[in-house]
Amino acid sequence: MAQPNSLSPADQQRLDALHERLCEASLRNVGYPTNQAFDYSELFRFLEFSINNVGDPFHRTNYRLNTMEFEREVLADFARFTHAPEGEWWGYVTSGGTEGNMYGLYVARELYPDGICYFSEDTHYSVAKVLRLQHTRNIMIKSQPDGQMDYTDLRETLRIHRDVPPILFANIGTTMKGAVDDLAKIREILEDLAIGNAYIHADAALSGMILPFVDAPQPWNFAHGADSISISGHKMLGAPVPCGVVLARKAYVDRIARSIEYIGALDTTIAGSRSAFSPLLLWHRLRTLGEEGLRDMVQTCLGHAEYAVQRFFAHGIEAWRHPNSVTVVFPKPPPSMMEKWIIAPRKNIGHLIVMPHVTRATIDAFVADFAAALKLCPLRHP
Repeated sequence: MAQPNSLSPADQQRLDALHERLCEASLRNVGYPTNQAFDYSELFRFLEFSINNVGDPFHRTNYRLNTMEFEREVLADFARFTHAPEGEWWGYVTSGGTEGNMYGLYVARELYPDGICYFSEDTHYSVAKVLRLQHTRNIMIKSQPDGQMDYTDLRETLRIHRDVPPILFANIGTTMKGAVDDLAKIREILEDLAIGNAYIHADAALSGMILPFVDAPQPWNFAHGADSISISGHKMLGAPVPCGVVLARKAYVDRIARSIEYIGALDTTIAGSRSAFSPLLLWHRLRTLGEEGLRDMVQTCLGHAEYAVQRFFAHGIEAWRHPNSVTVVFPKPPPSMMEKWIIAPRKNIGHLIVMPHVTRATIDAFVADFAAALKLCPLRHP
């Protein structure tokens, strides 16, 4: 008979089986950008508390079981990574990239209620959902073959709708191809068309933790014209739960702030109750790695990504990647590869995303399996 407050043997077996399955699956996760190489055991003791970062992280709250001090330090680090204007930015730790994008688009719509949002066809699927939820007018822009926004189509579409303030949604590393939309070029188009009232949100879910640590990054941050930026925490940094950071120009956020007596804080975020554990995870990771460690991690992943391209070519498989990208694109793999490895396909392509847990040995095994699978099931070219 099970003891009070304990699992039955059957339930315990289920948990053990789940743990074993996840251990095995994590080693074969090469298609989704979630770093599996981290150790947060030092933070387990904080799971004893019901901690909650309700409200604005920069204002006092009645609920004192929080980690807002650590959250502010995390935000300061990300502000430095993104070249946010000193003293003129605001942000908070989110539940992930979708909430960060929702926040940026929410601020933009509040500034320009009649604005039209422009986003490319390579934009993450969640963005169209957010725009529907917010009832924001929107137009999809064509993408170039490499995944970047088609700037010619953007220019022409903006020209047609010059009387309506544009909300530009820029991809800083597209989901499938790792393409970076050029913020400098987008700003140039706006200036050429004499469009003064505009808002640019940058979705830097993965590349936002890569581009700060390379020698020649593409134009992507606040210094290049972004008004808000969303970055994931569980991708390149790695975390056991989805999380992220959103930053925005403070003057814009101040226009939408509301004071809530019940919590004794400003309501500037999307969520009411927010995870107070996620800021601890990000803080711990940033402090244990340090900027030198972050750069080393990024450079190692980029080196492994180039190694992967070379290994594909050595086996006669076409593969490519963008500069400063850990996303290696190749033809859609045969079904047998999809069963063994965790891969994200779309139309006629697949990709390998080189996270810190993806070693050269992992790449060798993946490419060898791919080559073997092709012998049994050759790719069909259109």
